[in-house]
Amino acid sequence: MGAGGTPSARASVPTPHRRDTLHPGAWWLWALSLGTAATRTTNPLLLALLIAVSAYVVVTRRPHTPWSRSYGAFVKLALAVLLIRLLFTTLLGSPIPGTHTLVTLPEVPLPDWAQGIRLGGRVTAEGLTFALYDAMKLATLLICVGAANALANPTRLLKSLPGALYEMGVAVVVALTFAPNLIADVQRLRAARRLRGRPDRGVRGLLQVGLPVLEGALERSVALAAAMDARGYGRTAQVPAPVRRTTAALTLGGLLGVCAGTYGLLTAAGGTYGIPVLAAGVAAALAGLWLGGRRTVRTRYRPDRWDARAWLVTASGAAVAAALFLAAARDPAALHPGVVPLVAPTLPLWPAAAVLLGLLPAFVTPAPEPAVTAVPAVPAVKEPS
Repeated sequence: MGAGGTPSARASVPTPHRRDTLHPGAWWLWALSLGTAATRTTNPLLLALLIAVSAYVVVTRRPHTPWSRSYGAFVKLALAVLLIRLLFTTLLGSPIPGTHTLVTLPEVPLPDWAQGIRLGGRVTAEGLTFALYDAMKLATLLICVGAANALANPTRLLKSLPGALYEMGVAVVVALTFAPNLIADVQRLRAARRLRGRPDRGVRGLLQVGLPVLEGALERSVALAAAMDARGYGRTAQVPAPVRRTTAALTLGGLLGVCAGTYGLLTAAGGTYGIPVLAAGVAAALAGLWLGGRRTVRTRYRPDRWDARAWLVTASGAAVAAALFLAAARDPAALHPGVVPLVAPTLPLWPAAAVLLGLLPAFVTPAPEPAVTAVPAVPAVKEPS
């Protein structure tokens, strides 16, 4: 109750119950599956459909948190990629031959050692269309990663890391915690210097502001290190040497396999060996992480559970990726429309229907809690006696 019997309506943003939240790893697997599907096609209609699916899920299931606003930044980055790719094609030319000339720019003569490169010249519709298709693929991949950033809680995701990556997770959490404090310190010190009439810009102002900021950061680091040491951070169990060597071999080999398999999936020539090598690499890396987790003697407080909804979300993204892989193998012309001769792209029906499976998370996951804004307290009015 506020002064004078008036309730002070203090509202706080509610925290969703942990049983109603989805595992953050499921969101990342779903988004990365959509991004993988985008790498198998240059059809602008299918790519636009993938963007629309991810955007709809983000709009309906994005929580009202500061980190969920990153989706707009990724969309802007994707648009910048499109514009830069088209600008480079206009200025530097395109390897795609074309007969439909849109504009002819003044061409700058280059020396003999720069053969194969030109500045200016003819700008053809075929070259711009090819650049647009190729840039849309990368833009779609960036937007899918932005969807994962907007939907998955980064703190809970770091908390769900395997035991072998425990130290790295702690370092990332500390960095994420200290970075806002450094920015707040800089703003506070610059405001204090302005109030005292001292310069806060230039080299002199930077030095006089930077030293107190670094001193404060060092003091917080020492205090944090003492607190972590008092709570037993860094303790490891005794593991035999053969187990350590096996863990290192499996982890390193698995990561190399993941890199080689991913490269095979992203290239047309490596499509045959990409999936087996990627699967073997993932299996080896998981085995290495499991063995490495035996060194960590710790427990998780209220761990996130991988429930049936997490399986459904992951399966919906995997189904989209598998369908696009199958369509690229059976009907490559539909997923890669030609530009020489220039033809209008068509929307293949069953791959488009498969992409719509990515909308499943919008219906099987819980809706986010509504945003609650703080209502200012109503001042008490003294009644006349």
